[in-house]
Amino acid sequence: MVSPAAGEDGRMLKFLRSAFSFERLLSVALLSGFMFLYYVDPYPVQFLRLKTFDFYQQQKPREIPPPQGKPVTIIDLDEESLAEIGQWPWPRTTVAKLIQNLMQMGAALVAFDIVFAEPDRMNPNKIPDTVVGLDEATKAKLRALPSNDEIMSRVIRKSRVVLGQAGYWEKLETKKGPPIKKSVALLKQGKNVNPAFFLPRFQSLIRNVPVLEKHATGHGIFSLVPEPDGIVRRVPTLFVYENELYPSLAVEMLRVAVNRKSILVKANVAGITFLGVHKNLQIPTDSHGRVWPYFSKSDKSKYVSAKDVLNGTADPALIKGKLTIVGTSAVGLLDIRAVPTEPVIPGVEVHVQLIEAAMHKKWLSRPNYFIGAELALILFGGLAMIILVPWAGAKWTMGLFLLVSGGAGATSWYLFAEHRLLFDAGYAVISILLLYTVLTYTGYAKEEASRRQTRDAFSKYLSPDMVARVAENPGELKLGGEKREMTLLFCDVRGFTTISEQFDAVGLTALINKLLTPLTNAILDRQGTVDKYMGDCIMAFWNAPLDDDEHIYNGCVSALAMLAEMGPLNDRLEIEAKEEGRKHIPLKVGLGLNTGECVVGNMGSDQRFDYSVLGDTVNLAARLEGQSKSYGMNVVLGPTTNAAVTDRMATIDLDYIQVKGKTEGTYIYGLMGDAEVKAGPRFVALQKKISDAVDSYRQQRFDEAAGMFKEIRRLGSDEHKPWHLEVNLDVLCDLYDERIAEYKINPPAANWDGVFIATTK
Repeated sequence: MVSPAAGEDGRMLKFLRSAFSFERLLSVALLSGFMFLYYVDPYPVQFLRLKTFDFYQQQKPREIPPPQGKPVTIIDLDEESLAEIGQWPWPRTTVAKLIQNLMQMGAALVAFDIVFAEPDRMNPNKIPDTVVGLDEATKAKLRALPSNDEIMSRVIRKSRVVLGQAGYWEKLETKKGPPIKKSVALLKQGKNVNPAFFLPRFQSLIRNVPVLEKHATGHGIFSLVPEPDGIVRRVPTLFVYENELYPSLAVEMLRVAVNRKSILVKANVAGITFLGVHKNLQIPTDSHGRVWPYFSKSDKSKYVSAKDVLNGTADPALIKGKLTIVGTSAVGLLDIRAVPTEPVIPGVEVHVQLIEAAMHKKWLSRPNYFIGAELALILFGGLAMIILVPWAGAKWTMGLFLLVSGGAGATSWYLFAEHRLLFDAGYAVISILLLYTVLTYTGYAKEEASRRQTRDAFSKYLSPDMVARVAENPGELKLGGEKREMTLLFCDVRGFTTISEQFDAVGLTALINKLLTPLTNAILDRQGTVDKYMGDCIMAFWNAPLDDDEHIYNGCVSALAMLAEMGPLNDRLEIEAKEEGRKHIPLKVGLGLNTGECVVGNMGSDQRFDYSVLGDTVNLAARLEGQSKSYGMNVVLGPTTNAAVTDRMATIDLDYIQVKGKTEGTYIYGLMGDAEVKAGPRFVALQKKISDAVDSYRQQRFDEAAGMFKEIRRLGSDEHKPWHLEVNLDVLCDLYDERIAEYKINPPAANWDGVFIATTK
């Protein structure tokens, strides 16, 4: 009796084995890896996240503001302007006129998404050196004229102009200009704070010629930093050059627009924490000083052709009170970018979209606590998969996965669409899906390994079909049975007791295995199932567990195949006997086949059972095998078996017999061969002769029957027998001769039906 404590220990051990199973431990390791990968945040993880956010902006871009809500107008150096005015760079006098016209039209300021890094090539003092034939007086007058750069500088001094500068990642030899007026006020929050560590750092800064820079109202860096895939998503607001902080062009334009002397930047050891242009104009940056503009589709209505400004034909409503920025949409000037909402957009519009986002407070933001929320989603979603998939199964857990992933995706979209918050559900969903897939696969692999183990184990005892059925349907391993027509075969070795006396236990086992192996293969190769081995006896059946419409024929063919194996087997055993110096006694088998309704299924107890058959058909098959020696036959068939194969195989009438344990007679038949034997004329003659002899015997015409059996005996001794089996018809004839002699002395009753009551099994 098992104690309660032992039972409790067993349940605890089972629970621990389940909780710490291989698939769960593997999944825990994977979950830890996913969370670590999220924390490290390599580019592939970032790429997946950014593409998700791109998709959101494509589905719901920022609305283009109405005309009165557009703070910036782009003065476009478009293809038409280049065609009319001439190729870029234009003379600085032309650019000066552009600035002058914009200010006269009421522009709040003029910014340049361009850098004037070299003196104007059309400066008057350069003309004497390039034009041949000028006299000295003319040359002197030209050299005395103010340069185009000076003319533009004078216009800049009377205007509000923000000049652009370009950062460069490599070290270049550049001319040192006058110190740039600082417009960034840094407030360090704590000791050892170095915000330069977090910001984009340039090795070189391409500046405007000094004469232009000294009168500019502001200076901003227009360089953009695309993601590795070339898309501009996050725009830097601050840059580092020679350990000094410089604002971006858009931020500097905002500073100049609100008449502030400087931009307030706060930083701590974690990076940038605050960027304020005005108390009502604060820009939410990340720790690296980047902002996430909420991009709209490209808006052509905010573009004004530069030629129209120069010609004075531009719409004043697009200029007055606007921040104007000079840039280019001309493809040849190579300022083309990609943003989440547009694959191709002029780079100048990126600055404009940032200013619009700032003025309308239309930022995208990704709070730091979202990182914790996303990690929690990965953790709890992954743990749910790890706990539930092995317990509830893949089917039901898929519903949970769809619920979690759908809910996370819907939440992510809602936060973006309604609150412009960027919550990354994609990585968590993919992580949970991978965990689900791994758990499902490992569960499948474990089940498949179990099936393979089952097949390997059961293949030693069952037919391949039965093994496959058990492996695919473990639920069938329970008590119960069904009725169905089946063919039963019993095979036994004759005189095995005498043979076994020559061997010890080990040798006898080896002999049995040498015998049973080829006989078993003959059965299994023809869709049979070996029910059991009983020493030297084999019990097999057909038409279970799988349907076999040819079960009777396959049973008979198997019997002939088993007999065909005996010759080669005996040859091998004879050679072994000579080598071992012992007498060889040939092995001979007798078989009985019967067909009828049986109960087949798992028989036994809850702890141990066998797939087997029960029924009178089984008992009769065993009795028929026992009678095979009495009639000199190798194979004895029951009536149903014979009726099904008599037109395809060679069979003969044997007797009408009441076997031991039965109260009624049964017609029995002998199997003599296959269709080839049946077709032979000698066998046809023999078959008819035996049938006539048995009929005469049953009708008590004993003298007539005796004469016929003499003829049968002669046919059986013919060296050209029409069959291949070692059938001894003398035994059959002797049996009937003995009965006839007895009945002549003691005649049977007048109503005798020819039945013979067997006294042996």
